[in-house]
Amino acid sequence: MTTIPPHDEPSAGLFYATPRGITAVAAISHRLSLIWPDLAGLSVLGLGYPAPYLPLWQSQAARCLNATAYHHEPPPPGSCSIDPIRLPFPDLAFDRILVIHGVEPSGHDARLLREIWRVLKDDGRILVVAPNRMGLWAHSDTTPFGQGQPYSQGQIDRLLAAGMFRPERRDTALFTPPTTLRAVLRTTRFWERFGRALTPQFAGVILTEAVKDVYAAVPVQAPARRLVVLPEAA
Repeated sequence: MTTIPPHDEPSAGLFYATPRGITAVAAISHRLSLIWPDLAGLSVLGLGYPAPYLPLWQSQAARCLNATAYHHEPPPPGSCSIDPIRLPFPDLAFDRILVIHGVEPSGHDARLLREIWRVLKDDGRILVVAPNRMGLWAHSDTTPFGQGQPYSQGQIDRLLAAGMFRPERRDTALFTPPTTLRAVLRTTRFWERFGRALTPQFAGVILTEAVKDVYAAVPVQAPARRLVVLPEAA
């Protein structure tokens, strides 16, 4: 299934080729590398529009797949275009799953997370990158971060908990204003340090790592047994 986005929706591929896109990749990739510094020998899946970020682990991972959601047009080279609520992968296939530009435009968050839960190994982890509703990037319609539903940290935590995941680590990134002025974009390191120290609530994106909660799918206790008394035979 292929859906062409509205003509006024920015292409993620075109955005990431611009100075603003390059700035976003640098800021977010730095935090991703701190959360997942070494994925040697693991199976990694990127969902949504992960192409700019997967090079962090492609030389380490045993397998690193780029699954671009069909609403991102066109998909980048080397990726497969998929329906995010019907993942074409077997159960328990991946150790790590990165979701970026995945939850905010889907409209089917619960079904997406259920599919991720299915294809993630029992000891696996996901890392969700979502636009922060209090950040400037969520209000910039000319970037992919300004499309769809932005989130607060509490909303992401509840979304993950409802999807049978347990949030364990939280981070923020992208404090540089979403401007096209190159003079500002060249000072990304300053903005990231300044924002993290003084205004963390205004980050452009929030990053949440969660583990698969295998016990969430198991009843807490077995149903109570009913005692049935049969009449004595005549």
